[in-house]
Amino acid sequence: MFRPVYLDHNATTPLDPAVLSAMLPWLESQFGNASSRHEYGRQARQAIDEARQRVAAAVNAHATEVVFTSGGSEANNLFLKGAAATMKPSALAVSAVEHPCILKPAAQLARQGWTCHMLAVDAAGRVESAGFAEVMQARPRLVSVMAANNETGVLQDIVSLAPLAKAAGAWFHSDAVQMLGKHAIDFRALNAAGLNALTVSAHKACGPKGVAALILDKRVELQPLIAGGGHERGLRSGTENVAAIVGFGVAAELAARRAAELPQRLRQLQMQLETGLAALGATIFAQQAPRLPNTAYFAFPDIDGETLVGKLDRDGFAVASGAACSSANPEPSHVLRAMGVAPEIARGAVRVSLGATTTADEIERFIHTLQQTVGRLQGLTALLN
Repeated sequence: MFRPVYLDHNATTPLDPAVLSAMLPWLESQFGNASSRHEYGRQARQAIDEARQRVAAAVNAHATEVVFTSGGSEANNLFLKGAAATMKPSALAVSAVEHPCILKPAAQLARQGWTCHMLAVDAAGRVESAGFAEVMQARPRLVSVMAANNETGVLQDIVSLAPLAKAAGAWFHSDAVQMLGKHAIDFRALNAAGLNALTVSAHKACGPKGVAALILDKRVELQPLIAGGGHERGLRSGTENVAAIVGFGVAAELAARRAAELPQRLRQLQMQLETGLAALGATIFAQQAPRLPNTAYFAFPDIDGETLVGKLDRDGFAVASGAACSSANPEPSHVLRAMGVAPEIARGAVRVSLGATTTADEIERFIHTLQQTVGRLQGLTALLN
């Protein structure tokens, strides 16, 4: 079976064997509903409680602050829509480089009478501090700025932004889905600075798909998106996916345990990759900003990104053009547009994201294949012109 080298870890990650092993009993013999009062139910409830403690420990939060959801998109929607539902329409602010699961709920709220301020970013993809301070003068009630961008890997300075949001009286949320397993997360410190909520997801850190968590300051009042039996402190009703939650707990624990070693190794691979890209003449986006250690986002002149991704797939390497969640959209990346990248360059954007299984040999082979593939495409472009 043909299996391309996997270089798309920001889209999802392979399930860790230890995670799968922990999940299997809850897919087979341990089938109880965690709300049931008998032994099967009590065992399931205990497993969820233990997983909640593991996820909390991985991000330095308290277990009572962890609200499990079906994914990062639901957690982000729960914060924005859930908080807005407790307030009269006012102002909210989100960065221009957010994932669509923040931008689209914000647009929905705007249609319901909210004023939406779009926080500008600089050419490196970081929220402009002066612009952020100016927007805070409008005293928005809700603010969301992602901790790490899924396309560029750019890290936002949440610790510096949070006090400004707090002083404005806003509830401040950050989408940290891409950070778990790649960068340290300290919710307690961020909360002290003024951050009120944080989103993390299992499948970005070698856990299962279909489970995430909103880490929520208990002072924040939310209306649930899903009403029913009152699960998850009444914030997310529905019978819990015990196997996935258990897997999330183990994945979070492993991510925290590997936090000292893995990012350093990924950074070395990133440097190897980007040295090779620069030698081939690629434009590397956001290279001057602090970034995740596993992400490289680049383009070649006059080469379409989707075309290059397809060619590389057939040549044995799985990479991405922009974000996996919006790959059906043929428009240039909204992230690159917000950074001021010209449309003709943005259309060529390709993302390589590394993971725990990536090796230096794979990076070397990728650069060699990329050189050949780009050469062929540039030759075709020259013929057509």
